[in-house]
Amino acid sequence: MTDFFREVDEEVRRDRLLGFWTKYRYAIIALAILAVAGTAAFRAYESARIAKANAAGARYESALELTRAGKPADALAGFEALAKDGPRGYADLALLRAADEIAVKDPKAGIAAYDALVADRDYTKNFQDVAHLRAAWLRLDRDDPKDFEQRHAPLAGPTFTYRNSIRELLGLAALKRKDYDAAGRWFEAVAADLQAPGALRQRADAFLGIVQAAKPPQKPETPAETPKG
Repeated sequence: MTDFFREVDEEVRRDRLLGFWTKYRYAIIALAILAVAGTAAFRAYESARIAKANAAGARYESALELTRAGKPADALAGFEALAKDGPRGYADLALLRAADEIAVKDPKAGIAAYDALVADRDYTKNFQDVAHLRAAWLRLDRDDPKDFEQRHAPLAGPTFTYRNSIRELLGLAALKRKDYDAAGRWFEAVAADLQAPGALRQRADAFLGIVQAAKPPQKPETPAETPKG
């Protein structure tokens, strides 16, 4: 009797499955086709993306080789072309390298190129920080030291990636205008920051020695005269 009920139960299930297949077979086939097509499309997209990235990488390396070969005009053209039609990462990197090429030939134009990247809200933040720092390097020998300090002091805070490099430049600007106290504070901030690169902290210590040597000796205080009785 148990076998009979089992056979009936299996027969009912087969009938249900057959009915389900008969009713929904086209939808099931369509879903299967879509799944296969979606997988194929994703693989095609990934393959195209990787191929495009590899091609952009090759173009970037070619432009770098032109820089090493002493052909800055050709290198600049290569970087600018990649910046126009390359994938986002390489395009942004190419923009930064194009600004570098401009700065080598014309520092003033280079500053303008870096400033344009800093002002572009769509530009990658990490590359913006690099552009900010490179513009500061160029400005150090061109701007009035006081103007330089006012412009770049906000970048010396803890949130800016290259804050210690900026602090070093601010210290040098203070030295140029013979404000030894301000220079000492900037260099001490670098030396005290454990997150600063070792080489940068060593330079800060060396600059602190220069600051101490450049400071005029303090005049000894003249003792007050004792009133005569």
